[in-house]
Amino acid sequence: MRALQFSEFGPVSNLRLVELPDPRPDAETAVVKIAAASIAPSDVKNVEGKMEHTTLPRVPGRDYAGCVVSGPKEWIGAEVWGTGGEIGYSINGSHADLIAVPIASLRHKPRSLSLQQAAAIGLTYLAAWLGLVEYACVARGETILVIGANGGVGGAAAQIGKWRGARVIGVDREKVRSDSPSAGAIDDFFVLESEPLKNWVHRATNGRGADVVFDSVGGPMFEPALRALAHRGRQLEIASAVERRVSFDLIDFYHNESRLFGVDTRARDAIASAALLEDLVPFFEQDTFRPPAIDRAIPLADGRKAYEDVDRGQVRGRIVLTP
Repeated sequence: MRALQFSEFGPVSNLRLVELPDPRPDAETAVVKIAAASIAPSDVKNVEGKMEHTTLPRVPGRDYAGCVVSGPKEWIGAEVWGTGGEIGYSINGSHADLIAVPIASLRHKPRSLSLQQAAAIGLTYLAAWLGLVEYACVARGETILVIGANGGVGGAAAQIGKWRGARVIGVDREKVRSDSPSAGAIDDFFVLESEPLKNWVHRATNGRGADVVFDSVGGPMFEPALRALAHRGRQLEIASAVERRVSFDLIDFYHNESRLFGVDTRARDAIASAALLEDLVPFFEQDTFRPPAIDRAIPLADGRKAYEDVDRGQVRGRIVLTP
């Protein structure tokens, strides 16, 4: 099979299109023919060596959708989707013609979604659901601030927050796009400029602040997000786009009784992730949630160029690799 592979950490130019042996099924493993696999920013970081516990050489890529070609006979021919914290890190990932996955992780994709749309959902909705539903336990009537609302995780967080009955405030460096999943789910939106984030949020909440901040940017937004929290507010962090070390006023944090959660999707392997994907199916089939926008589909043979575009931020939505 063909696969994108890197044998050392560094720039995405290290990726090579190589021929590897086809994965084989066994009593616990099925083989899926990839129809579409999205490229997430974390896939780029993985190649660069910024993600822990990756073993080399490695085929990257976490999210996928495709058709089962080897495994239990009841699954042969089924259209499935998946993701997982080990995929693309300690086992070969989805940026290939074929992928071997645990049989226990097989799940039918939502009927209402194309294979490309299904391939763009896993990581984004996993992060948003874990943060808002499992960790912060967002309740009806609360206010959520989503930093990076135009992004994939931000769009998923806005929709989940709206479904939970919360008021959703979005912020990004440009106006919310009509093709963004967050469009229609955000009650208030403002473009991040020179004015402090806290000022915007306090005006929108009559001085109270946000009950929950979902910070999908990290780094320079970490401390401004903390300042925008209401008393006993909860802040969710998934990554850092620039800086991995941050500082903040511990006394203010202490007096505000703030709570901080790290949302680590890689702590959920393919089997655990599959249980969450299964729970999400009705939301997509009933059109409650919208998938991330697809920027464009690029053949696997041009995968390195696709990685370069993601690395440079030259995408609006998700790029998906196709056969």
